[in-house]
Amino acid sequence: MEHITLLLAIVIVTALVFDFTNGFHDTANAMATTISTGALKPKTAVAMSAVLNLVGAFL
Repeated sequence: MEHITLLLAIVIVTALVFDFTNGFHDTANAMATTISTGALKPKTAVAMSAVLNLVGAFL
């Protein structure tokens, strides 16, 4: 039973890391539009992106 728990933990951590890093590839596209149109300042867009990528990894 201990090996199954360890394997499950490894799978969950791997999935979270994959989702977190995958979000960074899409962040540039999402931020470019809001920054270039002046809807958000660059610092605000980066902060929102960082927080929402972290939250999205856990959903």
